[in-house]
Amino acid sequence: MSRRPPGWFDPLLTRLGSARSEDFTRLVTPENGGRESAVLVLLGEEPGAGPDVLVLQRAATLRNHAGQPAFPGGAADPEDADARATALREANEEVGLDPASVTVLTELPKLWIPVSDFVVTPVLAWWHAPHPVHPREPAEVAHVARLPVTELVDPANRMRVRHPSGWIGPAFSARGMLVWGFTGGVLATLLEMGGWARPWPRDRVVDLPPSGEAPAPSAGTDAVDETPVR
Repeated sequence: MSRRPPGWFDPLLTRLGSARSEDFTRLVTPENGGRESAVLVLLGEEPGAGPDVLVLQRAATLRNHAGQPAFPGGAADPEDADARATALREANEEVGLDPASVTVLTELPKLWIPVSDFVVTPVLAWWHAPHPVHPREPAEVAHVARLPVTELVDPANRMRVRHPSGWIGPAFSARGMLVWGFTGGVLATLLEMGGWARPWPRDRVVDLPPSGEAPAPSAGTDAVDETPVR
């Protein structure tokens, strides 16, 4: 595939040109403090299938965000030149992604995850040369999948989830994965910005398992959507 992103990227890139953190979260990112980190929002395209996004499932034994779906990524290392370097390094370490197969397009506003005190820079990229990926460290990553946008925006696959803490946020069911928390919120906003979102029943609320069985939410503390869909 060409390193130049396909035309379906244009509406999203145009909208992101003026995006603010408030478009993604109601939580104010602190000016100081928080652990710098980055995630890779990697959009690819299967022939004849339209765009998809790479998402992994974290291992259930991890200390932070155990069992949750996530974009590849993690905390910055001192040798990382910038957020892009962090996102690509982490994606390589987690799922074997070849950085040379990726064209980085832009960075999203920094977002704060209070439960882990991470300040996250989502890095949007085009997967111009897709290749097989897999969990490189099963103790950290349980599963990895390319989730088609057509499935993510299908009204039958959209819902909100309620955590026992009272937190409620957008979620997606696709390819056997329930995508919620920080990742679900970012995806919901990007799908709206890209012009892909379809109307869906927002009164569909699914309870997550009780505390002790479900991981704490990645973001949000109130019984409202942490990441509003706009």
